[in-house]
Amino acid sequence: MFVAETIKEADHKVYYMVVNEAGASVYSASKLAATELPELDLTLRSAVSIARRLQDPLAELVKIEPRSIGVGQYQHDMPQKRLGETLDGVVEDCVNSVGADLNTASPALLLRVSGLNATVCKNIVAYREENGAFTSRAQLKKVPKLGPKAFEQCAGFLRVPESSNPLDHTAVHPESYAVAKELLKITGYTDAQIKSAKFDDLPERVQRLGANSLAETLGIGLPTLHDIVRELAKPGRDPRDELPQPMLRSDVLDIKDLKEGMELTGTVRNVIDFGAFVDIGVHQDGLVHISQICNRYIKHPSEVLKVGDIVKVRILSVDIKKQRISLTMRFE
Repeated sequence: MFVAETIKEADHKVYYMVVNEAGASVYSASKLAATELPELDLTLRSAVSIARRLQDPLAELVKIEPRSIGVGQYQHDMPQKRLGETLDGVVEDCVNSVGADLNTASPALLLRVSGLNATVCKNIVAYREENGAFTSRAQLKKVPKLGPKAFEQCAGFLRVPESSNPLDHTAVHPESYAVAKELLKITGYTDAQIKSAKFDDLPERVQRLGANSLAETLGIGLPTLHDIVRELAKPGRDPRDELPQPMLRSDVLDIKDLKEGMELTGTVRNVIDFGAFVDIGVHQDGLVHISQICNRYIKHPSEVLKVGDIVKVRILSVDIKKQRISLTMRFE
């Protein structure tokens, strides 16, 4: 409320955003936080962590055990070892599908990249600090303890935006560089065009020449060809760009300001067996009961919703005494 009142006085239009703070206190009390922010006390470390989550959620959330973020209704009833292994696997899949910037990634983020262990991650950061930013993927081979096998596993997941080779900005593995360059030549790109890394019309060119015959000529499988074409058409593409934009707010609502029938936009914070909790900008999340999610029968809310979805809701009822807000997503 303080922030909302303060930004009203600004000369320009200023917005704020609500960020989920789950697990921030776990991070602030960890050894990693003490190493990263030794001069700050616990509360300020939490504040920094929450701010970083807005800038790059994945890079910050990998520093916290997934189970500390609150991953479901029955997480404490599960076998903790198996739950930990499964959640770690999901986090690794996320990091590897998005990729990590070799010049900005922290050891905690690098540790989630296939083929890297804690020692090698520290060596990568130390090498970066001593020699400046990496200018190519090949430079990774100079990092102590990072052998050919580890390079083979991790190289495709690490991006080097500062490299003069456009392929270093993509998920194309160094082993496929020769194939990628051959593909660009066959499809009629000049050396100058290859240097400028503008391959927007590559999918159309591949379609014209025929994907099957191209894959045969290059000696690769069709899935590999499609992967290379997708990466070259959008180098450095972050799959998260296709997700709904974060919600920015300029005013604030108190639970007392809510009235039955009001229509609001909110963010899904948790999906449980009997419904979903939605953040609508007041301190208390509202509940959309499973029967109010859509007009057809669903067995579980996860068939329709997932955490992070931006949804339109209408207020059914507000109980100020019990701090309960009932919402619906059915508008017909």
